[in-house]
Amino acid sequence: MTTWPILSVTTFLPVVGALIVYLSRGDDEAAKRNSRWIALWTTLITFAVSVLLVMRFDPSSADFQFVEKASWLATGITYHMGVDGISLPFVILTTALMPFCIIASWKAITNRVREYMMAFLILETLMVGTFCALDLVLFYLFFEGGLIPMFLIIGVWGGPRRVYASFKFFLYTLLGSVLMLLAIMALYWNGGTTDIPALMHTAVPRSLQTWAWLAFFASFAVKMPMWPVHTWLPDAHVEAPTAGSVVLAAILLKMGGYGFLRFSLPMFPLASHDFAPLIFTLSTIAIIYTSLVALMQEDMKKLIAYSSVAHMGFVTMGIFAGTMQGVAGGVFQMISHGIVSGALFLCVGIVYDRLHTREIAAYGGLVNRMPLYAMTFMVFTMANVGLPGTSGFVGEFMTLLGTFKVSIPTAFFASFGVILSACYALWLYRKVVFGALVKPSLMSMKDLTLRECVTLFPMIALTILFGVYPKPVLDMSAASVQQLVNNYNSAVTAVKAAALLQ
Repeated sequence: MTTWPILSVTTFLPVVGALIVYLSRGDDEAAKRNSRWIALWTTLITFAVSVLLVMRFDPSSADFQFVEKASWLATGITYHMGVDGISLPFVILTTALMPFCIIASWKAITNRVREYMMAFLILETLMVGTFCALDLVLFYLFFEGGLIPMFLIIGVWGGPRRVYASFKFFLYTLLGSVLMLLAIMALYWNGGTTDIPALMHTAVPRSLQTWAWLAFFASFAVKMPMWPVHTWLPDAHVEAPTAGSVVLAAILLKMGGYGFLRFSLPMFPLASHDFAPLIFTLSTIAIIYTSLVALMQEDMKKLIAYSSVAHMGFVTMGIFAGTMQGVAGGVFQMISHGIVSGALFLCVGIVYDRLHTREIAAYGGLVNRMPLYAMTFMVFTMANVGLPGTSGFVGEFMTLLGTFKVSIPTAFFASFGVILSACYALWLYRKVVFGALVKPSLMSMKDLTLRECVTLFPMIALTILFGVYPKPVLDMSAASVQQLVNNYNSAVTAVKAAALLQ
């Protein structure tokens, strides 16, 4: 095992980078250039350190690994970090995407570059910390702390309605999290500790399970976001800068799903079982309704934002099915969606940088001027649809399979989402890429630059690799998912057996 605190290094290295960016001096242009390079190298080194985590991780063990523990607050609240097969994929997703976000912002962001890069680096620390924290209070601080840099990224560097969108994002997310804080206090009073591994093996009374589940659900449902508390997401996406949209779609939304896997299922298994029909209903509505709403969009970012809500519906449905395929599919779908949706927002950002509009009607016939872009956009559109051979198919298929074992009607109606996603995604692609090149503004459009290829081509490789060979992600999470499902099923079975005896 590693003797040095590798998780703390991975988590707090970006803050060190942010401090160096803050201290960097020079004239205006030199300061901007230095800030970009410092941020890029910081994210690359952080990713390299996180790769060590994968190399030294033992996927056959369901226990938390690379554990670090130190006394922190006098009341028994500790600085406790560790990862298992469920959290490690999200850590890697975060550290892998951040360099692409910095590269995507290279030319797009020209004002307050130092502050922008600092915000992104601090946001990376808070996101990685959320997935590594093994203490409820520590988790809450990281989970909520991520709101602040994202609020600034949307509010300072966003579009014309950025202040409205940033406040809406902040208030929606904060409201749900206040209830989660009350539930954390209740769990502390019940178990006498805020240690997450200890609480997983602490009996929680049935009544407290119900209320605590609802409180955690209020926070995680907004974060994912689930229908009907999803309305902040399209506004936030439309107003956010390109890299902000990538982080929002690829990582911040996944915190809700991760929360369900880390808290709702293992700590409140009975409440999770009782509320599963509610989750199935909300997930099915989200998949069908938001897909239909996506069909009516005129803004490219809004369309992809609504598609994100629909795809997260598959995740919640799979997780609360409580089956091995459902939960493993939920984890895989989140990782796949992180890559694909992040890439789609990068694709929108590329044409936005050239034409400064996201209106679908402003485009057409791009295949004539940008054949490389057309090919790249096609790969991610097909992955978004869930075409076999892309990573999007594996996650959707597994969640549907896992749900089918528990609720056939839910799986039946959710499968319509696959058809509807093809409708809106292919409609968008046809409008933007094909057709006659008649608009004068499009005649001078340049194809992908080297910098843009560097951001998109690795994502193409991962999308196809995980579509053909999903084993690395599934194997990494298999032992932890198996233990989670076994504990969940044994708790539910024990209650059913006790009810029969009465």
